[in-house]
This record gives sequence, C-alpha cells and structure tokens, in this order.
Amino acid sequence: MSLDKKRQTYLLGWLKQHAKRHKTNLRASILTGFILTVLIIIQAGLLAIILQRIIIEQQHFVDILPFFGALIVVLLARAGLIYLREKINFTIGKKVRQQIRQQVIDQLELHGPAYLNQSTIGAWSTLLIEQVDKLHDFFARYLPQMRLASMAPLLICIAIFPFNWAAATILLCTAPLIPIFMILVGMGAADINRRHFKALAYLSGHFLDRLKGLNTIRLFNQGEKQTNEIARASEDFRIKTMQVLKVAFLSSAVLEFFTSISIAIVAVYFGFSYLGEFNFGSYNGTVTLFAGFFALILAPEYFQPLRDLGTYYHAKAEAIAAADNIETFLSKKLPQEPTNANTANIKLTEPLKTIEANNLIVLSSEQQPIVGPLSFSLQAPFKLALIGTSGEGKTSLTQVLLGFLPYQGSLKINGIEFTQLDINDWQQHVSWIGQNPYLLNSSIRDNILLGKQNATEKELDEVITKTQLTDVIAKLPQGIENQVGEDAVRLSVGQAQRIALARAMLKPCQLLILDEPTASLDKQTVQNLDKQHIAPNSITITHQTDDMQDFTQIWQLANGKLHCDIKENLC
Repeated sequence: MSLDKKRQTYLLGWLKQHAKRHKTNLRASILTGFILTVLIIIQAGLLAIILQRIIIEQQHFVDILPFFGALIVVLLARAGLIYLREKINFTIGKKVRQQIRQQVIDQLELHGPAYLNQSTIGAWSTLLIEQVDKLHDFFARYLPQMRLASMAPLLICIAIFPFNWAAATILLCTAPLIPIFMILVGMGAADINRRHFKALAYLSGHFLDRLKGLNTIRLFNQGEKQTNEIARASEDFRIKTMQVLKVAFLSSAVLEFFTSISIAIVAVYFGFSYLGEFNFGSYNGTVTLFAGFFALILAPEYFQPLRDLGTYYHAKAEAIAAADNIETFLSKKLPQEPTNANTANIKLTEPLKTIEANNLIVLSSEQQPIVGPLSFSLQAPFKLALIGTSGEGKTSLTQVLLGFLPYQGSLKINGIEFTQLDINDWQQHVSWIGQNPYLLNSSIRDNILLGKQNATEKELDEVITKTQLTDVIAKLPQGIENQVGEDAVRLSVGQAQRIALARAMLKPCQLLILDEPTASLDKQTVQNLDKQHIAPNSITITHQTDDMQDFTQIWQLANGKLHCDIKENLC
C-alpha cells in the first residue's frame, strides 16, 4: 500500500512539529548559512579584483597584498563558520532523534509484552534504531537548507546584478529548472523508501529468529530450506535498496546536468562578450574581466544551495517513509486509557484489599475478545492458583492485571476502576515472574538488584539464600559478579528462574503474579520456595495440580471462561 499525498503532507507536518522545539538552533543554522553566503560573495569579489589588477591593470604584487590578506581572513572565517554550522545541524538531528527514540521506548513500555510479541525483535530494533536514525538528515540537513536555498541564490543574484545584469538574468531564469525536475524525479521516493524499510525489518526479524532457533533447525534438517528463505529475503532487500539508490543517483545526475548547463550558458555569454559578439549586459557598454570572473566564480555557488537541497530531498523522502511507521506506532491506542480525564491517574495509597471483576472481557491489542466474560472477587490476603490447558487465557488474564491488555466490562482494584489508576504507580505494587524470565546481559548482582536498586548486602544475601542460589553462585568463577551472557546463555533455565525469583523477592510488592515460574525446578526446590513469603497476595499460573494445599483458591479456566473454584468445590 502506497502513501497517498494527504498522508505524506500529514507526516511532513508531524516532522516539522518536532522541529519547532529546536527553533533557536534552526535559526542559528540559517544565520550561519546566510553569513557564509556573504563571505562567499566577498571571497569572489576579492579574487576577481586580484585577477583584474594582475592581468588587466598589471599592478605590482605589493599593491594587491592587502587583498590577499583579506582573502586569507575570509577563508579562515568560512572554515570556522562551516564547522560551527555542521555542529549546530548535527545537534538538531541528535536532539530530535533522542526525543523520538525516547517516545518510542516509553510507548513500548506502556504497551507491554503482549503487544511486543506481535512483531519480531528484529522488526522492533529496526524501528527503534535504523528508522529513527533515518530522520537525522531531514532535521540536520533538509530543513535548514530549505530556508537557505531561497535566500542564498537571491543574495548572490543581487550581488552580480550591479556588475552584469545579463549574467544575473541567466542565473535567475535557469534556477527554477532544478527544483522542478527534482520533484519529477523524486516522485514516489517516499513509497520506495517505505518498502525498503519494510524489507529491512522483515530481514532483520527473520534472520534473528532463525539464528536463535539454529539448533532446532539443525535437528530437523531444515538448514538448506531456511538458508534459501534468508537468501530470498536478502535478494528482496537488495532489489529495494537498489531502487532507493537508483532514485538517489538519478536525482544527482539531474542536478549536475542542469547546473552544468546553466554555468556553461553564463560562460558562453562572457566568452562571446569578450570576443565582441555580444554587446549587452554591462551598464557602461564594456564587459570587464572583473565582472566575468566575479559572475563565473559565483555561478557554481549560486546553484550549490539548490544542489544541496536536491541531495537532501532524498533525505526528506527517507524521513517521511520512516515517520510513517514511527508515527503509526506512537499513535496506537494504549491498552488501558482513562475514560474520564478528571478522575484518571489515581494512585494506590493503601494496601491491596480487593480485586473485583464484573463481566470482564479481555481483549487483544486489536480489540478482539480473548477471555470472558468473567466475574469474580478476591479479598486480600489470597494465594490463587490458575489452572487449565494451554491457550485458555490464563496469561491473558494476568496481562490485564499488569496493564498490558485492554478490556471491556469492569475491573476494580480497591473499588477503583482499573482504567482510572495511575498505571505506572500500580505497576510499582506488582511483581511478575514468567516461565522464561528475561535477564540482562550483565552480572547476577545487577539482575537481582533490578528489583530494588538500593538494597543492602544483607537483603541481597537473604534473597539469595531463600532462592537457593548460594551454591550456584559459589561455583561460578566470579561469584555474584559473574556475567550471565546474552539471553542468560551461561546459566541453565532453572538457575535463570531462581535469579528472577530472587529479583521478585527483593522488590516489595502487594501482588505477585507468577506464570509457571518453577517449571524448570526440581520438586524439592519448589516446595522450599513455596514456604517463602514473597508477597501478601499472589496469582500463580500452573499446570502442576498434584500439590495444591498451599493455595487459598484454585480457579480453572476453560474455553476462555472461569468455570469453578476447585478449592471450595463451587461452580
């Protein structure tokens, strides 16, 4: 599906809205560009004067020495301003990228894992890194140059006009050809870049997914098939990359062609004027060498801002294509949004007392029903077990309580509707442990301290003892400072689960949600952990129904509905 004109206009406005926050830097960039243009005119004038006095007036070197001194000063000033402008432009791009990237990260955090699982890690990393980076040149190059492209040529034309109106008129008439043909060549560039980003996201996710499942692929002898699939994805990416480059190179060719033609016309005019064939353009009837050199030195500089703008026009197309994906993601409706802004963001000021649901229907991120309707009431303290076959909606129910999935009906915490709660505050009262817990590629200490950054050594030792990690840590070369590796590759699944349990124990919480947290632990270890008091209230998803005496309630989910409390034998 291609981007229509209306959507492109909207995205361009969205990009410019972000640029408004950096007006000061943008103005500074335009001002330095303007001063640079003035210095270029002065430089051209000095060079033309020097050549006029050496060739025509036959002046001595000593007489023109001041002009050489002034020329050196101008060149040094230009170098300094070019550096300053580049620095300002880079700062604009960097700050905007940081802001947008932070917005994406915040949005990812608010949407939660249920939404993230809809795409591959490679696709998300492409959005967060490559596509955000593609916005840089739009803010750092295109926007400042767009203003300068209208100012600089006009300034140069004004400078040439008093010396030769014909040369100024030629430049003035040929200049519009460049943007006109650039627009014609660049039509559809945003769509081409958008398809390129999609191919990159697919290739990134596809390759990373196959890389992670390499052992499984080998065991089932699927290596050749998967290699061919990656080759096809790579070839598709290559084709789309070449389409982008084709537009870029064609744009450059158009720029160079019309620039060369225009400069050539000016050069031909002066050539025939010096031969006496043309007798117009000069106010006093004679075309001086100074006027010719001055105009010809400035002619390439006249077109340079337009050439730069044409080059950065490709950056604009890239930015619009990237902005389409970024803006679409940022505008996605959050799982839980307050229904009344006046009563939203209520913080939990007292311990958890009740969780009540009435005709609760859990929805997917696409607003499709997953589980429900459910009606229940939990009075603290409770230790609830959720059982049922896979795919019945146990995890989805807990995802709602974590604020990661939307719902219909009513869900109240201490009598407050869940959508009215401050979700960030509520999540501080909840801990979660999954069957495959995520550990940072850092030390064991750092992973445990995620639960409580300011924990004391005594508190740390206590949770290590409670989760039976003491012997595990003692056997490691660097002890608690040992690195777990990416995806905890240096640990067994059971060891990783114990670290996750220790992390949850360290964080003070009102509600602990456990999704098969002990699936990879032996029975004795599970029994020892069950005796530990981690939180006053807990909800445990489990398939192990042989030892249920420690739970105060046991609920069974079947066909997406709550059927009965087995503990009380109520249906």
